[in-house]
Amino acid sequence: MTRCAYIFLDESGNLDFSASGTRYFVLTSVSMERPFSMYDGLDGYRYDCIESGANLEYFHCYNDRRVVRHAVFDMIVAHLAGMRVDCLVVEKTETSSAMREDTRFYPTALGHLLSMVVPAETDSGKVEEVVVIADTIPVNKRRRSVEKAVRTTLSRMLPRVKYRVLHHQSRSHYGLQIADYCCWAVFRKLEWGDGAWYDRIKPAVRTEFRITSV
Repeated sequence: MTRCAYIFLDESGNLDFSASGTRYFVLTSVSMERPFSMYDGLDGYRYDCIESGANLEYFHCYNDRRVVRHAVFDMIVAHLAGMRVDCLVVEKTETSSAMREDTRFYPTALGHLLSMVVPAETDSGKVEEVVVIADTIPVNKRRRSVEKAVRTTLSRMLPRVKYRVLHHQSRSHYGLQIADYCCWAVFRKLEWGDGAWYDRIKPAVRTEFRITSV
């Protein structure tokens, strides 16, 4: 069986570059290897929530009740030793108008992040393949064009690394839900100046890379 490392991706902030859009766009990856020790706890807690009367299909940090958010963060913090968090932060006002196109901005930002993270996962020589699982691309229009641009951009930026990129619904993987929580913590620190949640995951943050343009 191929020895794989898994990278789960999530983003915060929107792709609206007008004055009403978010100041930052943040891509966050959470790298883990099997077995995923946190999954049993998350699964058990989800059923605890259901049995207490909640209609909880999956965890989503922004939408979850505060008590749920605290409980999930508690589980994440208890398992920080088994994960690595990397962030790419873009201040959108510094992005050139040409790069704001759907088929350029998201694929290029993703390429910058993965060009840092994927080689870091393979450098040890113990991992044969990196499997990148991302939420569905956050662009409703021209989705197929963006997916093609992602493949093209990554093949150029990661020419000698064995990896795959899969786009799945966040409800299908606890890893994506963990990435959502971590990304929300990073974004909340930047966009609203509230670093309390970020401070909880900070021991697992390997890089927080800021770029002024993509």
